[in-house]
Amino acid sequence: MHKNTIETNFSFWETQTYFKEIDLIIVGSGIVGLNAAISYKEKYKKAKVVILERGILPHGASTKNAGFACFGSVSELLSDIKKSKEEVVWQTVEMRIKGLALLKKRLGDKQIDYKELGGFELFDSKDRFEECSHSIDYFNKQIKSYTRTKNTYSVENKKIKSFQFKQIKGLILNKKEGQIDTGMMMQNLIQLALSKGIIILNSISVNKINDLKQNVALYTSIGELKAKHVIVATNGFATELLKLKDVKPARAQVLITKPIDDLKIKGTFHYDEGYYYFRNIGKRVLFGGGRNLDFEKETSSKFVLNTKIQKHLETLLQTIILPDTKFDIEQRWCGIMGVGDEKKPIIKKISPNIVCAVRMGGMGVAIGSLVGKLAVDELS
Repeated sequence: MHKNTIETNFSFWETQTYFKEIDLIIVGSGIVGLNAAISYKEKYKKAKVVILERGILPHGASTKNAGFACFGSVSELLSDIKKSKEEVVWQTVEMRIKGLALLKKRLGDKQIDYKELGGFELFDSKDRFEECSHSIDYFNKQIKSYTRTKNTYSVENKKIKSFQFKQIKGLILNKKEGQIDTGMMMQNLIQLALSKGIIILNSISVNKINDLKQNVALYTSIGELKAKHVIVATNGFATELLKLKDVKPARAQVLITKPIDDLKIKGTFHYDEGYYYFRNIGKRVLFGGGRNLDFEKETSSKFVLNTKIQKHLETLLQTIILPDTKFDIEQRWCGIMGVGDEKKPIIKKISPNIVCAVRMGGMGVAIGSLVGKLAVDELS
């Protein structure tokens, strides 16, 4: 064979179309990755953008989440303020609200089946409920400029009986929160990306990234690829590629019931500082969370059901959420989030041509669209 001949597993056509002269490679085809690709193509219409995804579907939480269009319950925000600077907490809330607005503008309410039914927080402790209730006026003042609503949060104890909850001492409503259809959102984001000429390649693992200054080399399961720029949008899996201290995987356990006749629950619901969350999907109840029961095991990037947590979710359904209702579990699954000591996303340059956009803190639906856009701005 002639010494200048290039030997590869791909044809000339494949090389020219998919792998040659790439302007931007995005690692991860979840909410952040797709929105980053779309934002880049809106900014540079003639650019060649390729997304590499290790799974047949997005591998982390983007197609496995509960479909909450939420930005912060009172108890969760109070807890965050105790752990972080209050200014950073409200900046993160603002990012979530702006991210939801961008997602809705980009796709439209119908394309994500957005329903603003409100987000309710349940309290089984009277003291905790009173502590959070006393913060409502302050929180409403802080968040008014973001939601453009006078009273975003309010006490709604009269709904405890109509929802048929047991053992609940208080209920706080966030009237600006809603729910979406996660599958519709991701399918339509993918279609939008494809319509803009973005190339999405599935079942390709990226093992290492090296910034060569003039371009970036990616060592993948199909060989070495090169691009002018790279955005890493792998959230909880980010430490597999990058040396990042404050992001780690967090597994979330989820179950869903079979349809329940005359279901009273409508909306999205949080319990125990957001560690538990549930909602209706038509006549079904989706219920997830419980990571605080087993932090060590759930700090994992492996897709494994945790029997202890799954059983506890079922117990809470029986005793608090659906106490007088017969139900059957239809399906169980888990997803991998990215968390850290702070909930504000990490969007920064790792090197001149590599940007990371990770750590959604369990709020990828809300914040992911904006994080993708800001990652593209970071490349400039």
